[in-house]
Amino acid sequence: MRTAAIIVAAGRGTRAGEGLPKQWRSLRGRSLVAWSLDAFRSHPKIELCVLVLHPDDLAMAPGYEAHGDVIVVAGGATRSESVLAGLEVLAGRGFDAVLIHDAARPLVSPAIIARVLAALADSHAAAPALAVVDALWRGIDGPTGRRVTGTEDRTGLFRAQTPQGFRFESILAAHRAHPGNAADDVEVARASGTAITIVEGEERNLKITTAADFDRADRYLQDNMDIRTGNGFDVHRFGPGDHVVLCGLKLPHGQGLEGHSDADVGMHALTDALYGALADGDIGRHFPPSDPQWKGAASTIFLEHAVGRAAARGFRIANADVTLICESPKIGPHALDMAGELAAIMGIEADRVSVKATTSERLGFTGRKEGIAALATVTLVQS
Repeated sequence: MRTAAIIVAAGRGTRAGEGLPKQWRSLRGRSLVAWSLDAFRSHPKIELCVLVLHPDDLAMAPGYEAHGDVIVVAGGATRSESVLAGLEVLAGRGFDAVLIHDAARPLVSPAIIARVLAALADSHAAAPALAVVDALWRGIDGPTGRRVTGTEDRTGLFRAQTPQGFRFESILAAHRAHPGNAADDVEVARASGTAITIVEGEERNLKITTAADFDRADRYLQDNMDIRTGNGFDVHRFGPGDHVVLCGLKLPHGQGLEGHSDADVGMHALTDALYGALADGDIGRHFPPSDPQWKGAASTIFLEHAVGRAAARGFRIANADVTLICESPKIGPHALDMAGELAAIMGIEADRVSVKATTSERLGFTGRKEGIAALATVTLVQS
């Protein structure tokens, strides 16, 4: 089932207080938009993300559209109009399902996304929610403050969350036909006669509405942060050839590097660092050199696989550092391009990736120009 996600970030968030709209405010050094968008971009079953922004915020679009799996579209005057704008840009692209998520829920977990997707396999719509467990009162404002005027039965009541998932064509038709605004997309779907499956939500998947909610989200991150570091090391000897592939770039050289794949020693070290942080073996475990299908394979296949394994377990890549050890070719003139190439493959910002080089002072096999070695370190964060 081909699935896309729509991240709705076109509101103004006035209840969060003065200053920037809440979706652009910082939570642990990253905007709410970045937290929400990355949760879906990193999920292995989400092919494309549509980010719906307020027209006044479209100056931010180029930075997000630089990712090949993100489309930015201007939202409308209401939430329903903004969602419809996102759906329309997906029309005709062959998607079977779509998840619609509020950017103001930055702590959505891979588990919630997986539960919604699993439910969509057997139903036309699914959404996460939490059963109401507190007593419910009715109240009014009086001269001495608010007072209770009655109670409400909480049986069968749920607190709705996002992402809300739908079969694509049905929710597109429902939004096109729906008059006016709606509280959420479940309301729109129900108006068209669609049955909604409820899946289990999570308390930490809170919607940030007021300034105090930022503190709540920060506490969740502090209590649940899982940080892992891995390192990788690889060596390839020189052999016949007229170029080398290093960190995804093809560089002219008087010799090539020998290896079962394209022998990209830098990318191999980085891939093993990712596997190491996950305690998930190494390249040889996942792509055995004895298997002929990997002969001459591009090393991007290996790195993308490791990135996907991390994302499936709820980790994002905080940073990566690669050191190439060689006498030649010269790495300095290409280091920034290499970092950009690795960042694009991993789906992170270029300033989170470092590529640098050193020599071994003419000592050892690298000093004798017999080959190239690489060392890589990565940090993964799960929250």
